[in-house]
Amino acid sequence: MKAPVVLVTGASQGIGAAIAKVFAAEMSGVRLALVARKIRNLAAVARACSQRGAFAEPFACDVSDEAEVANMAASVAKRFGAIDVVINNAGVFAGAPFVETKVAEFDRIVAANLRSAFLVTQAFLPAMLRRKRGDIFFMSSIAGLAPYPNGAAYCAAKFGVTGLAQVLRVETKGTGVRVCCVHPGATVSPSWAGSGVAAERMMPAEDVARAFLDVYRLSRRTVVEEIVLRPQGGDI
Repeated sequence: MKAPVVLVTGASQGIGAAIAKVFAAEMSGVRLALVARKIRNLAAVARACSQRGAFAEPFACDVSDEAEVANMAASVAKRFGAIDVVINNAGVFAGAPFVETKVAEFDRIVAANLRSAFLVTQAFLPAMLRRKRGDIFFMSSIAGLAPYPNGAAYCAAKFGVTGLAQVLRVETKGTGVRVCCVHPGATVSPSWAGSGVAAERMMPAEDVARAFLDVYRLSRRTVVEEIVLRPQGGDI
């Protein structure tokens, strides 16, 4: 299989960084466009990927900002040409009771998780459709499948991501573009820091990352529309 050009948002830490490193380690010659706001952390992830044999380059971008996404997409296209895989991983988590959730906080969480996925996908999907080939991943969550207390903003955002992925899958059937929505449960990552859940009860970020690689490696005749990942010992 020819090594792809893979774009990962939210690649500066957590699952995003793990995805980049797994692709770098296991797909010889892969080219990685790593996108996040924290350029220092992003540069460190890019170096780690380069040490694993990939060609990796960081791109600083707030993926909830339309103008910044447009500029980032132009820079990525200039550097790499066509993008084969888009992994919409960027997101933030914050919890609060419904009545205590401020409008600004609701908007921030929806923008970081849902608006970002919409903007980034819109930036790269047209070229994939013209080439009749591409892979688009959406990072949803178990919070995008079932509600939980104190999750009004986050659940709304992740339910939106799930719906966005399902719509795009319906619209792209038969085009050569594959769409997959991933729903992880508790994962050792910054989002779960301070949750009170012991690391031993959570999934390693590397396991979640490997799911993306394994789905991508399937033959072009097969698409995994959705995948749910949970810790073996529980339902979190």
